[in-house]
Amino acid sequence: MVVEVFKTNVNKRRQANRLLDAIHNAFRNHKANFDLDDCDRILRVQCDNGTLCAKSLISFLNELGCRAEILTD
Repeated sequence: MVVEVFKTNVNKRRQANRLLDAIHNAFRNHKANFDLDDCDRILRVQCDNGTLCAKSLISFLNELGCRAEILTD
C-alpha cells in the first residue's frame, strides 16, 4: 500500500467532493479523501495495488483547477 499526502488550495466541501469523484473515476485503484480542517487542506491518496504517480495526480488536479503539491515532513 502506498499513501501520498498533498497540500491543496481546496477550501469548500462541494469542490472537494467533485475532485474526489474525478480522482476515483480516473484513478480506479486509488482511494482519496480531504481534510479541509487542516491548515494545508490535505488530500490523502492511497493506492492498494500498483503505484501512485504523484506527478500524474498533480497534473490531473491542475487541469481541474486545483493546486496541489506533495506535503513534506
